[in-house]
Amino acid sequence: MSRFRIAGVIPARLSSTRLSRKVLRTIAGRPMVEWVWRAAQSSGLMDPVVVATDAEEVAEVCRSRGIPAVMTSTACPSGSDRVYQVAQQIEADIYVNIQGDEPTLTADFFPPLLKLFERPEVEVSTLAVRCPPEEIANPNAVKVVTALDGRALYFSRATIPLDRDQAGIAAYRKHLGIYAYRKAALERFAALPAGWLERVERLEQLRLLENGIDIYVAPNAPHDTIGVDTEEDLARAEEMLRRLG
Repeated sequence: MSRFRIAGVIPARLSSTRLSRKVLRTIAGRPMVEWVWRAAQSSGLMDPVVVATDAEEVAEVCRSRGIPAVMTSTACPSGSDRVYQVAQQIEADIYVNIQGDEPTLTADFFPPLLKLFERPEVEVSTLAVRCPPEEIANPNAVKVVTALDGRALYFSRATIPLDRDQAGIAAYRKHLGIYAYRKAALERFAALPAGWLERVERLEQLRLLENGIDIYVAPNAPHDTIGVDTEEDLARAEEMLRRLG
């Protein structure tokens, strides 16, 4: 990957409908967004790694901890739109959208995500893991179905594929909220309006699929993560991070 310049961007919106001010919530002594930045920075694959926010409070907390922050518009409808705004200020070949509510990410998530760009047909990549049984019916755990070559066919908060005959499918895959874009693909994304699939499922990646832009899913994410949407998630993430030291 050394022939590419890769920038990491962590969208960190302060307002949140499900868990207020979550990117600044403290987990094991650090703000959530700092855990995400540390994981991305320690991979050594991205330069720079910045937080993209629409709130001066978030930017101030980041800067006080040595984390570079870029201000973006409050009108961004998705994290990837926020990444696009950063791309107007920071030049790179590939931009990695690292969700600011994934504090249990570790450095080893980034190599499989970025290795996919060795394939010239890959414009956008993402990650998935085997879905834990207890999360298969959870709408906060987004499921993905792929073709044999790793190309995503669909993402949904619903349980897909439907096990019509109740045969006991064990291969449900949970999507993890991290993407990488070639610059041209990010520009195409930002130029498109949100379609009805994105609006109804509230999943930004469906804007790409709805407009014929392929997303490839890496087959070997190292482990599941805890995306924080609730107080329960926050407690689980803190327990995991304390256990990992």
